[in-house]
Amino acid sequence: MADGCRSLVREVSDAGRGFRAIPSVDVVAQTIARLAPEVPARMAVRAAQAEIETVRAAVSRGDAAAAPDAIAEAGALRARLVLADAPGPVINATGVIIHTNLGRAPLSERALAAVRAAAGGYSDLEFDLTTGRRGSRSSHISDVVREVTGAGAALVLNNNAAAVFLALEAHARGREVLVARGESIEIGGGFRIPDILQASGARLRDVGTTNRTRVEDYARAVTDATAAIMRVHPSNFAQVGFTESPDARALAGLARECGLLLITDLGSGALLDTAAYGLAREPLIGEALEDGADLVTFSGDKLLGGPQAGVIVGSADVVERIARRPMARALRPDKMTIAGLRATLGHYLRGEAVEEVPVWQMIACGLDELRSRAERVMDGGTGLRVVDSSAAVGGGSLPGQVLPSVAIEIADAEAGAEDAARRLRRFARPVVGRIRADRLRLDMRTVLPRDEGPLREALQAL
Repeated sequence: MADGCRSLVREVSDAGRGFRAIPSVDVVAQTIARLAPEVPARMAVRAAQAEIETVRAAVSRGDAAAAPDAIAEAGALRARLVLADAPGPVINATGVIIHTNLGRAPLSERALAAVRAAAGGYSDLEFDLTTGRRGSRSSHISDVVREVTGAGAALVLNNNAAAVFLALEAHARGREVLVARGESIEIGGGFRIPDILQASGARLRDVGTTNRTRVEDYARAVTDATAAIMRVHPSNFAQVGFTESPDARALAGLARECGLLLITDLGSGALLDTAAYGLAREPLIGEALEDGADLVTFSGDKLLGGPQAGVIVGSADVVERIARRPMARALRPDKMTIAGLRATLGHYLRGEAVEEVPVWQMIACGLDELRSRAERVMDGGTGLRVVDSSAAVGGGSLPGQVLPSVAIEIADAEAGAEDAARRLRRFARPVVGRIRADRLRLDMRTVLPRDEGPLREALQAL
């Protein structure tokens, strides 16, 4: 027999022995049931099948078969992860305030209580307690949005992408929308303005250049097919240098003169002046309306500091047309979103947003307070030190802007920063930090006060 054939026979023989070493589904499922008695029998079988398939694939690649107990342990972990509540809470020590991957804006205590009250039992979501008849869920939130923004009407949807889509679908389907080339942008998750226009049935018409667009560019682009001018605030990137964009009031004047709608997508939903805290100035919702926008769209879970939602504000007739669209029902918010958003907006009405809304608490917190909190969390622990740091607003808001901050640096993790970060992520309350210059840092600006205790315990265990 040729050497090549003998080698192939040996490989086949070795693989055969590897496959024969894999236990049966029944054996693995029984072991999973013993290791994790809380796992239902059917889930144990499915977990066993999945792990065995993984082992078979490894053996086919030439790897040795895992031990039966190891297969069962992996299956038990797989089943437990399916049964576990998710998403789970984590401690954000990254220094990014509105962290998209960590759930964006945390809610205030009052908003959390409102969500629990709405979700934990029955509510008057669509019931009029005065008449005893069917009511409208929008009545619970639209009046508060109008009061906060000064708008004539308001509509709340499940996110801002939905708000932009529905505004275009209601007012520009089959017609053109003028958008400056520098504002034809992409935000997180592959959401692109050209794509959302196409999905809504509207047609995009680019105006101006990437870096400079004037009112005259819009005026020259208007035709009988034009329905609206759309302004998109570039909240996740910044253009610098040789740039120009039209004055909002001048653009609103052109829209009125031509019988067009002016739609402004602000994205971040700022109700307070960010410049008061050393940041660049973010456009305010009320100012966009005062400048002449017919419709303004924004998010509820960014600088507004509430739950995920998309909000449309504007004049009553323009907003009402959107509310009557069939897709408005498909994109409407649930009772928990309405309760959380209403409670969050209430903080603004009472003038307490900086004190009560976590996003604004973090933005406004002073360095002395952050340093004091860091010392309290370290609690005299060794291998830790307080260092100067910088935090970002995040969430597609105020790109390139940073806030001075304070962090706890883990100075002597024996196995290195990556290992320390991995171990902190495995605690009952996972801690997510950031690594800089091969050192793990835990930025205190984004650690909620209620998380200080769990963070202290994690550092002591580490």
